[in-house]
Amino acid sequence: MSNDNTTNRRKFLKTAAMGAVILGAEGKVAFAKATPDASKSKVVVATDKDLRGQGTLPEEQRVSKLLDRAMLAYGGHPTDSWKHIVHPGDKVSIKVNTIAGKGLSTHVSLVLAICERLQQAGIKPGDIIIWDRTNHELEKAGYTIATDPNRVRCFGTDTPGFGYEEMPENFGSVSAKLSKILTRNCDVMINLPLLKDHELAGVTLAMKNMYGVVEKPNALHGGGCNPYVADLNMLPPIRQKMRLTVLDAMTGLYNGGPGFKPEYAWPHNSLLIAQDRVALDHIGSQIIERKRAEKGMKSLADVGRPATYIATAADAQHKLGTNDLRQISLMEA
Repeated sequence: MSNDNTTNRRKFLKTAAMGAVILGAEGKVAFAKATPDASKSKVVVATDKDLRGQGTLPEEQRVSKLLDRAMLAYGGHPTDSWKHIVHPGDKVSIKVNTIAGKGLSTHVSLVLAICERLQQAGIKPGDIIIWDRTNHELEKAGYTIATDPNRVRCFGTDTPGFGYEEMPENFGSVSAKLSKILTRNCDVMINLPLLKDHELAGVTLAMKNMYGVVEKPNALHGGGCNPYVADLNMLPPIRQKMRLTVLDAMTGLYNGGPGFKPEYAWPHNSLLIAQDRVALDHIGSQIIERKRAEKGMKSLADVGRPATYIATAADAQHKLGTNDLRQISLMEA
């Protein structure tokens, strides 16, 4: 990497952690002062340095307010913006990430805030499902299993009557049986991944969270998960139904993932929102890289696990989004 490119990268990472940035015509970072270019992929970063108050966990009311600020920046209105994401009659699934247990799972307070906003947008409680791979992982992360069809439900794919499809979906390197929660029980998926390191893939953010919707994710980990992550996200039920990603970056993990390693966790106190999952993953990976640099650690590439699948997802074969900073509007909330 040239000195100029290294300098620009460092400037981007520093500014990204502070607030809203976009790239100017010369590739330099500048604060976003006007309405972002509609032709660019928008990524909103909302931060509350006092999110945890005097405690160690995010405060529920502050999480709700942080979500509203993020949606205000994203769509122009904290509550009405949801009406552009979902519509009455939609069956909505909220895909959380609970594999690492309570220390590093999608915060329940964030999920509850989203459920409230969905209902205000006209979604019936019984048309909302909070889900992940197994009931055990959900309960371990602090969720309560609920299956009453007249209320907001929360359960794993392993719940009797659900499970995985008998026939696989196929694209490129991937042949995978998908959860019936996704294929048969929702019209819209809202993706709630985490900001964390991954021992093979480099990072696990929006796109990698879809490993939780397949029957045998272990079969998709070769080559640093490249091109598996990109190919998986091309499967029609995933590509067509994923409507919005809200990255839970309230707690981040910059090394040792995907399991919870408290010595590598830090309170980032942020949410990132985007429809472009590639752009969001690119920004999220830069946040992790910056934290590693702050801690005197080598980059992911230097330790042999660059998140190459992000660029693959942006290539001409996939076109799932952009990893070109010149085509991303990064907005502060």
